[in-house]
Formats: sequence, structure tokens, C-alpha cells
Amino acid sequence: MRILKDRIRNEGHNLGGGILKVDGFINHQVDPSLMEACGHELAARFAEVRATKILTAEISGIAPAVMTARHLGLPTVYARKHKPVTMPDQVLLTLAPSHTKGRTVELIVSPEFLGEGERILIIDDFLASGQTILGLARLARIAGATIVGIGTLVEKTFEGGRELLKELNVPIESLAAISDMSDGKIVFVD
Repeated sequence: MRILKDRIRNEGHNLGGGILKVDGFINHQVDPSLMEACGHELAARFAEVRATKILTAEISGIAPAVMTARHLGLPTVYARKHKPVTMPDQVLLTLAPSHTKGRTVELIVSPEFLGEGERILIIDDFLASGQTILGLARLARIAGATIVGIGTLVEKTFEGGRELLKELNVPIESLAAISDMSDGKIVFVD
């Protein structure tokens, strides 16, 4: 998606170690117009999967997930990283290693919002190692739901996440795929 790639080229920063800083427009400060365009594109790519709900992870996945859900007319559920007092005692919980946080994080969803028979489209900001998305898929499976697709804004193909997710046997779409971030570069797959 050209608009997203242009923003990454012009405003993204390669911090080394595979870390791409895009917090000026995606995951700290959010550009609603960009998220609207990305949500529209992801919704178009997944229009045929017949999803009933969008699932994402707190917090950076929420903006693209909500915008995709808006265009598909679906609700969005996000996995929390801390259990609030308003959540029931019995929850759906899994652990996933976080590359950017440098530790394992909890992914928690209330069973009242993720249930048996639902068709889940996972939307997130990044596909890197695939661990967070695999964690979301585990939550959906525990709930008895079916994963019908995975969409991300940015994929770092050199981290192998897509290969890890192939076992889910669902379509995977990324709006901007990066093949190389060595030596301070940001090289897109075209």
C-alpha cells in the first residue's frame, strides 16, 4: 500500500535490531486518515472470509483493527495485557514473547466477547516473529472460534513470522512488507 510505505520511508526510523519506529503515525500517535485508508484496504482484502469478529492485541493493533472492523461492519475485541477488575474471574489467557518489550506478555480476553462458532479475523500492526498473532490464534481456538484470516499493516519478512503462521492455513495479508533492515536500511518487498 503506497501511502503506508511512503509514511514509513519518510517518517519511520530503523533503530537497529529489527526495530522499526513508527510511533509518530501508527503506534503512539495515530494518524486517523492513514488508519482509515489501511482499514479500508484490509477490509477489501478480507471481504470474502465471512468474519464475524475482529481480534487484535492491546494497544497498537487497536487502531487498524477498529478501522477494518468499521468497513466490515463487525465488532472488535482486543486482548488485554493486564486483567482489569471489570473482567470475570475465568478468562481466556495465553502468553506470548514480545520483541519490542523484550519480555513475555499476557494476552487476556473475557470469554463473553470471544466464543464458540465465531469466525475471527486477526488484525495487528506488525507481523514480525508471529508470536503475538499466534497467541491471539490460541485464544480464539481455546474459545472454540475459527481463524479465517490475518492482516497486518507492516510485515518484517526477515523475521520469519509468516512461516510460523502457515500452520493456521488462513490467508495472510500485509500492507507493507519489509525484506531488509540491516545497515540502517528499510527495504520493501515489491
